[in-house]
Amino acid sequence: MSLAPGIRLDLRQTQSLVLTPQLQQAIRLLQMSNIELASAVDREVADNPFLQRADRDAGVLAAAGTAEPAPTAAPLPAAAPRPADFSLSVKRAGSPSFDDERTPFEARLTRAKGLREHLAEQVMALLREPRLRDAVLQIVESVEDDGYLREDDATLAARFHLEPAVVSEIRAALQRCEPTGVGARDLAECLALQLKEKNRFDPAMATLIANLPLLAKADFNELMRRCGVDAEDLQDMIAEIKRLDPKPGLTFAPDEPPTVVPDLFVLPTGDGRWRVELNAGTLPRVLVDVDYHAELTRQCALDRRTREYLSERIQSANWLAKALDQRARTMLRVGKAIFARQIPFLEGGAQHLRPLVLRDIAAATGLHESTVSRATSDKYVATPHGTFPLKYFFTTAIPATSGDQAHSAEAIRQMIKRMIDRESPTEVLSDDQIVAALKAKGVMIARRTVAKYRESLGIASSVERRRAKALGR
Repeated sequence: MSLAPGIRLDLRQTQSLVLTPQLQQAIRLLQMSNIELASAVDREVADNPFLQRADRDAGVLAAAGTAEPAPTAAPLPAAAPRPADFSLSVKRAGSPSFDDERTPFEARLTRAKGLREHLAEQVMALLREPRLRDAVLQIVESVEDDGYLREDDATLAARFHLEPAVVSEIRAALQRCEPTGVGARDLAECLALQLKEKNRFDPAMATLIANLPLLAKADFNELMRRCGVDAEDLQDMIAEIKRLDPKPGLTFAPDEPPTVVPDLFVLPTGDGRWRVELNAGTLPRVLVDVDYHAELTRQCALDRRTREYLSERIQSANWLAKALDQRARTMLRVGKAIFARQIPFLEGGAQHLRPLVLRDIAAATGLHESTVSRATSDKYVATPHGTFPLKYFFTTAIPATSGDQAHSAEAIRQMIKRMIDRESPTEVLSDDQIVAALKAKGVMIARRTVAKYRESLGIASSVERRRAKALGR
């Protein structure tokens, strides 16, 4: 006997995580940088009639609409590796200050003239043709920060829709400008321009400039043969080249890079302890206008759709205020946990960084690792040793030789840099020697790791450094 097919209705109980729109918004706000956050809040204020930007000292408002500032203190976690006083408070100043000095008023009214502005004035004075003004500005804008104009004339002419002869004329004028050497296509032309100004570009020097790769290899015998000079003359020529400026554009102030505004400050309290503070100047604050909402909802003539809209807008406003307050609390919580574990860095600098991973801060704060990651993404902290991304303080561990506490990878990088900076011209350290020196300091590290860290610091190999130091003898 077979059962006839039919329709069945079953009930099943399952668990699932649902991200509400409000929770998604809180996650987005936490991950934003301070600049992105300010723009996002401005958009919300423009879109919501019940939101207003608050005064800087009004504090972050809670959902009820009353002033309720972000947390001003929190206890140090019991799991901290060493005792310290971390007073967490909202900093009311808009910029970091580690002393009582203030920038003079006059300094804020002036700025250094940039390289391109300086060159444009000179080229226009040399050519004195209004028809060339736009072309001059285009070509000068293509000059790199080091002073080079590496693109050839044909490429520049095609890019700016100019005649090649016009580009050549502007480059020739540019190469007559100060600082001497700007407008060059490469290093050889840059040095040649400076030597010509000094009336030192004789045939022997021209040959030396044409053979810069041999000079980089310290192949002095071949250079003497090609230049037709003896060893003493060659050393004099090399010394003269070393007095030239290979990057003349850097003598002028470069275009100001985007300013990094810290989200947190870590400040000494004066009694050997440290304080973590929020940068209140970057925290957008909002006011929830509950009175205006109450006044509108008391009107009996409102239809259902209008009342639903007003209800949705007031809920959105309240949630944004809560989310901003929670973001501030989370950042303080994470920042406090980070620097409770990085006190050696605060006291001694980068070479004393301790190994740290997201999991450590998650365990200390009770937050999920993804939350810690978002709280540190695109966030910066001002310390007595400079302003750093919060991610900078998360580094992998390098084991110690004697079973002591592991070393931070960044601290090892700084140790390698110091060793190489201190090496003498006659004793250039190989990677194997650096490995041995680190092992003597209790650091267990492989040669390939030393090479990787050295290359990441932009430091040449021992062979290349030895050649470079030979030119300085």
